[in-house]
Amino acid sequence: MLLDFDRLGSMKWVLIAIGSAVGLFLLLPILFIVALSFGDSQWLIFPAPGWTLEWYRQLFTDSGWVDSLLTSAKLAVIVTVLSVVLGLLASLALVRGKFRGRSAVQAFFLTPMVLPVVVLAVALYAFSLRVGLNGTTTGFVIGHLIIALPFSIISISNSLASFDTSLEDAALVCGASPLEVKLRVTLPAIHLGIFAAAIFSFLASWDEVVVSIFMSSPTLQTLPVRIWSTLRQDLTPVVAAASSLLVALTTFLMLAAAVLRRPRSVK
Repeated sequence: MLLDFDRLGSMKWVLIAIGSAVGLFLLLPILFIVALSFGDSQWLIFPAPGWTLEWYRQLFTDSGWVDSLLTSAKLAVIVTVLSVVLGLLASLALVRGKFRGRSAVQAFFLTPMVLPVVVLAVALYAFSLRVGLNGTTTGFVIGHLIIALPFSIISISNSLASFDTSLEDAALVCGASPLEVKLRVTLPAIHLGIFAAAIFSFLASWDEVVVSIFMSSPTLQTLPVRIWSTLRQDLTPVVAAASSLLVALTTFLMLAAAVLRRPRSVK
């Protein structure tokens, strides 16, 4: 028995070592980009002779970069709001509704997650050209919303499926209207699912590059598109600074989601 425990202990440390190595392998390119953004070399050289904040200064003083940053933030906020609202309505229909073809409808909503992004981008590009939405904020919102909506539906549907509907019945018996039940019972009970839907919807729009490349115009570009176009022309460290900004916001939101979704001990 002692030998078995020794083997289990050894296996535990082996698994920890393997997990740490895999995590380091995944994080190393990101850490490499962050280090490049602080290097004082005018080229993407690592290790750089010294350290500087010059590239961040150029990032926030260049009107082109700032406009792209603001465009990405504005689109992400709009897409987040629409994705959560539409995802909530769709989830209520899919989880609570009793109609034929419900599984097919659910699969249809999740299609953008399994469809190659470039195929979706080409289809959206052709549609946008035909109706005159290419290079417009509306076209961007539609394209990003199609990608973000499945994440919202999955998060909210999972919360609704695990929600005890007897609480709603009790509220109805106590005299609450159906609308009051949804607002004062259902929504607070599934708030974690709604929060997760908002986080993933925001990140889906904030980080999207393939669809954005097809939908962009010379006067309307998101930050990932600006990074991509700059990489094709000039390997300036400002690109590393912009990439680090994307990584920083994504990491912050993921950590916030993990903290808020962590079970809280009852005192």
